[in-house]
Amino acid sequence: MLKTPLIAVSFKAYAEATGKKAIGLAKEIDAAAREFDHTVIVIPNLVDLRDVVEAIDLPVFAQHLDPCTPGSHTGSITAEMVKEAGAMGTMINHSEKRMILADIDASIKRAHELGLETMVCTNNVDVTGAVAALSPTYVAIEPPELIGGDISVSSAQPEIVSGSVDVVKRINPDVKVLCGAGVKNKGDVEKSLELGAEGVLLASGIVKAKEPKEVMISLLEGLQ
Repeated sequence: MLKTPLIAVSFKAYAEATGKKAIGLAKEIDAAAREFDHTVIVIPNLVDLRDVVEAIDLPVFAQHLDPCTPGSHTGSITAEMVKEAGAMGTMINHSEKRMILADIDASIKRAHELGLETMVCTNNVDVTGAVAALSPTYVAIEPPELIGGDISVSSAQPEIVSGSVDVVKRINPDVKVLCGAGVKNKGDVEKSLELGAEGVLLASGIVKAKEPKEVMISLLEGLQ
């Protein structure tokens, strides 16, 4: 398991973080992270996954994983593909790529069989509790209505963060809770940690920033 508190940055499918721009952004994040003793996870799209792994020294996760073994599963992403690309782990069940609970469970098991860490996104306290029972490495609480917005969940709905932390501690204290949705600045990071989270997950706050390295440095200062 990676050291916490941490910051995870998803590139989603943004044009600003695809192809050569994905490599450039990853290198800026890497340069910022070198100034701190904190873990930063980069989560590029699958097409750029291997190139990003080879370009930086930071841990890299895939954006998705399907609950299947290698074979006739056209369009699927297997744990073996993610592992072969050099990634350390994978995101599962983002609100823009939702899965049923049985498939989340199977995907976690497939990833862990190959030594991959797992970051499962959840949208409320009840789902967080259900996922915690499946023993992922991390759960990332992200109410969908706040994703990509200007207000962090830690400010708009702090009870979801603290409630998720409480339910995870009761069900499976080995699982780490991350806070996502609307995270944009140092204050959002600090508030998330105050509520008991052990890191944050964000995307547009970095990907669409005019000076992503400077924003990354500010966010990392929030972990201090």
